[in-house]
Amino acid sequence: MKPKVFCDIADIKVIKFYNNKTYVNGFTTNPSLMRLAGAKNYKEYSLKILKICKKKPISFEVFADTPSEMLKQAYKINIWGKNVYVKIPVVNSKGKFMGSVIKELSDKGIKLNITAVYTYEQVKKIYKKLNKKTKSIISIFAGRMADKGKDPLPIFKKSISLTKSNKNIEILWASTREAYNYTQAKQINCDIITMPPKVINQIGSFGKSFKSMTLETVKGFLTDSKKSKFSL
Repeated sequence: MKPKVFCDIADIKVIKFYNNKTYVNGFTTNPSLMRLAGAKNYKEYSLKILKICKKKPISFEVFADTPSEMLKQAYKINIWGKNVYVKIPVVNSKGKFMGSVIKELSDKGIKLNITAVYTYEQVKKIYKKLNKKTKSIISIFAGRMADKGKDPLPIFKKSISLTKSNKNIEILWASTREAYNYTQAKQINCDIITMPPKVINQIGSFGKSFKSMTLETVKGFLTDSKKSKFSL
C-alpha cells in the first residue's frame, strides 16, 4: 500500500507505542527531534531507540557540516543496525551540495535518506549521485513549502516520475501538516509519508460523514458555552 506511513518522532515512549502498530511502517528522526526528546548523548539515545525498533526502517541524521565529518558520522551511524537509514542533508549550512558524500555512501551500499529537499533540481542532482542498487529515500519538505505559499505537488509529481522506474529509490512526503496530506500523497502515488503522532491519529477518523462532523462541532460549542456559564 502506498504511501507507507512513517512516524516523525524521537520520543522513546512514543516510538515504543507505534512500533507495535501495523499501520506505522517506520520512523524518521532529526537532530531537532532528538533534542526535543531530551537526548544528551546522540549515540546512546539512538541505541536505546534501536532496542525497541529492531526491524522497521528508521532514519538517524548526521549533524556534521563538512563532507569529511559527515562521512565519518555516516559510517558510524550505519553500523548501529540493519534497519538504519543514514540521513544526509542535500546541502550543508554554506549551501554546498553534498553530492560527493551521497555518492560515496550510496556506492558503499549504505541506505540513505537525503533530507531538506525543496526543488526538483535538487532531486535530479541527488538521483544522479545515488547508486540505483542501494535503497535510498529522498525527503521533500512539503509542509514547509506550503507554509511559504508554495505548492509542493508539482515537485512531487515530477520527482515521482523520475524515480518510479527504480524500486530502490523512494520519494518521501516530509513536514506533514494535516491529515489530508496523506490523501494528497496517495493520489500522486508517493512512496512514503512521514508525520507526527497527532496527524497519524487523525487518519483513523477518515471516512466520517459531514453530518456527524456538523453535529460534533455544534455539540462542542454548546458544551463549552454551558461550561463557561455564558448568558446574554
